[in-house]
Amino acid sequence: MVKEGNKVKNFNLLDFLGNEHSLSKYLGKKVVIYIYPKDNTPGCTAQACNFRDNYEYFKENDIVLLGISADSQKSHEKFINKYKLPFTLLSDEDYSVIKYFGAWGVRNVYGRQIKGIIRSTYLIDEKGYLEKVWHPANAYKNTLEVIEYLNK
Repeated sequence: MVKEGNKVKNFNLLDFLGNEHSLSKYLGKKVVIYIYPKDNTPGCTAQACNFRDNYEYFKENDIVLLGISADSQKSHEKFINKYKLPFTLLSDEDYSVIKYFGAWGVRNVYGRQIKGIIRSTYLIDEKGYLEKVWHPANAYKNTLEVIEYLNK
């Protein structure tokens, strides 16, 4: 698991069109990666829509915004189209990037402890170092927490 202040290793994941995205492609820009459990579920939809509704902030400040889950490319395509998401969602079906970031573990779902993806958000600086972590992240407040931090 990568820690704040550490260099983030490069990764390659696909978007719904089959385009490969590698972290190294975004060197020179801040990158916000939010890792979420599942497309089209209440919390994940709320979080995605909050990022969508504030996307202009990221765009105006030249900050890359990427969502990652273990959902398939097809699932991401439907999710993006249904909610008109203007940013990239990446598929990590083998959980390799999710686990690397420490977003896999035991979480509370409606009072039950289950193993799965822990909603988390990561800010990577222009040089590829992990600057800030929100773990676990609140689906309803996370976008504004990220923007508040970026405005410091």
